[in-house]
Amino acid sequence: MDAKIVQMREMVAQLNAAADAYYNGRGELMTDFEWDALFDKVKELEAETGVVLPDSPTQRVSADDVAGQKEPHEFAALSLAKTKKTADVVKWADGRPVWISWKLDGLTLVVTYDNGRLAKVVTRGNGHVGTNITHLAAGIDGIPRTIKESGHLVVRGEAVISYADFEEFLAESQETYANPRNLASGSLSLKDSGDVKAVDELRHRKLRWIPFSLVHAEKEFASWGAQMDWLSGIGLSCVEHELVQSPTEVNIQSAINRWTERVTDRENPYPVDGLVVAYDDVAYAKTGSVTGHHATRAGLAFKWQDETAQTVLEQIEWSCAVSSITPVAIFSPVALEGTTVRRASLCNISECERLGIGGPGTEISVIKANKIIPKIVAVTRKAGELRIPDACPVCGAPTVVRETESGTRTLICTNGHCAARELRKFMRFVSKDGMDIDGLAGETLAKFVNKGWIRTVADIYRLGEHRADIVLMEGFGDKSAAKIAASIESARTREAARFLVALSIPLCGIDVAKRLLRTVSSAQELFEKASNAPSEDVFAAIDGLGDMRSAAFVRWSKDPANIALVKDLLGQVTLVMPTAAAAGGSCAGLTFVITGDVYHFPNRNALKELIEAKGGKVTGSVSKSTSFLINNDLSSTSGKNKKAAELGIQVISEDDFMERFASDVPAEMPASPQPEMTQAAFDF
Repeated sequence: MDAKIVQMREMVAQLNAAADAYYNGRGELMTDFEWDALFDKVKELEAETGVVLPDSPTQRVSADDVAGQKEPHEFAALSLAKTKKTADVVKWADGRPVWISWKLDGLTLVVTYDNGRLAKVVTRGNGHVGTNITHLAAGIDGIPRTIKESGHLVVRGEAVISYADFEEFLAESQETYANPRNLASGSLSLKDSGDVKAVDELRHRKLRWIPFSLVHAEKEFASWGAQMDWLSGIGLSCVEHELVQSPTEVNIQSAINRWTERVTDRENPYPVDGLVVAYDDVAYAKTGSVTGHHATRAGLAFKWQDETAQTVLEQIEWSCAVSSITPVAIFSPVALEGTTVRRASLCNISECERLGIGGPGTEISVIKANKIIPKIVAVTRKAGELRIPDACPVCGAPTVVRETESGTRTLICTNGHCAARELRKFMRFVSKDGMDIDGLAGETLAKFVNKGWIRTVADIYRLGEHRADIVLMEGFGDKSAAKIAASIESARTREAARFLVALSIPLCGIDVAKRLLRTVSSAQELFEKASNAPSEDVFAAIDGLGDMRSAAFVRWSKDPANIALVKDLLGQVTLVMPTAAAAGGSCAGLTFVITGDVYHFPNRNALKELIEAKGGKVTGSVSKSTSFLINNDLSSTSGKNKKAAELGIQVISEDDFMERFASDVPAEMPASPQPEMTQAAFDF
């Protein structure tokens, strides 16, 4: 018995340390897979021994530790019981209608309104006491200052950052975060620094608050679905949800499968770590008891059963990163979640040491965490020792192992100008929002950077010089080389605004780029004006820019290395300047959302640009401010179509749009103007 209690203490200490790091943005001490397995072992030992330690995670809510003024919650924010079994969900539902929604992976915020005005925003903390961050609310999308409702209102929601915005932030920043949740957590402790306001910086990180629970209102609701509809109607855009009217095993499994497919297909833009099941009957949900840190009927969290595969390590590849050299495990291919996997990032040296990674021949267990990210979760037999390179694989400069404030050990190249630090910028350059060069994903770019072929983004246009070597690389060949060649050649003509976005200029997104370019006749003129500017506020008077964005653009443009890069690139590309927005155009005052495939346009960006040219606005998600959803599949059951139906927003096809708003445009829109592609031009 004593031995088992000692074992419990060790497990509880490990779980609490891992939870503390996870909830406070300090990296990952263990995967969700490992945490859940250890948590289940603690529960088994508690049942077996009858002993529950006071700090056991089975008895308390894991706490964030956001810095700031602490404040008790008006209503305790308890966590949900969890399961990985469909049968448990069916049993819990007990024949009653239930709603399924995303279990968003961010930071829970409790938002309070009084008489239609925002009163306070508090983090969940330990469920009983949180941190007041009301001063940062203006920097978080989805938290309006006023709503269409009087009285006292308390709502819980999740502050999340989309995968796309996370990658964009990393491309523009020298800061390193493991995942969107780490960035969200770290962002809520921001303080004003010099001339940078915390709210402005937070807004730049693009956090979005998505309500998932009505805690208190001065109205009574019989249905959870009615609560969500009411919140949407007063200006709060809630988490996506689906009603399962008859929760049989077949119906529950079918619903779970549909939502799971949306995760594996990357349809949902935000990180999630499961699903939430809630009773539609609000009164019944309130009758449950509170056991430990769970309210038994408040909801049930469904987490995916991770598929595990055993394989053998072939090598450790030391790959590019912005601020470190990242170890990547290459192993014998395994089938996971319907895909073939043979690579998994090990993040840093600390993670390698925690897992006990050895040399080639080491036997390992692999999963796809949350159905998406390949992860090594265990070493089952170690072979040899991990060799940490003493020279950078890209530039050959000496490497050093450095320890961060949180104790994480990472491998660093001592050359501050190493191309390995530029990978995220290269990824941004070739991305859909940038120069849209297909076939050059991050993994491919990393290989080319490690070969020494890409030192700046301009070298991407010179990859033809390495044709013979590319053809011989593993996973390539003549066909792949030809595809890359064609993509690069087509990217020699692009919109000037996308060119600016592709350069990873701080604070310069597509909207800022278009506003800047509308003040000049060419991109070259814009850069010359910025590099010769007598002060950093030369663009501050442009609507929507201000001092901070103007200064960021001017500082970037004055850097000699950037001046040389732009000169190099302008000699290789043709840039199309934006047309002036039509203030009185056919789309003026209207907001559109585009989803699904398009047929009259080369891509959705082209349709978006037409709408903007006609005075309209295009957003990524359906809300009460949306005027029309454009989807050629009018009967689609996608999340956007369902949301539009809930809000009474009209769904129109591309043909409907063309007839109503763009009858002056040719039925088949050509792609962006391209130069004639010849074999000699690129020598592939």
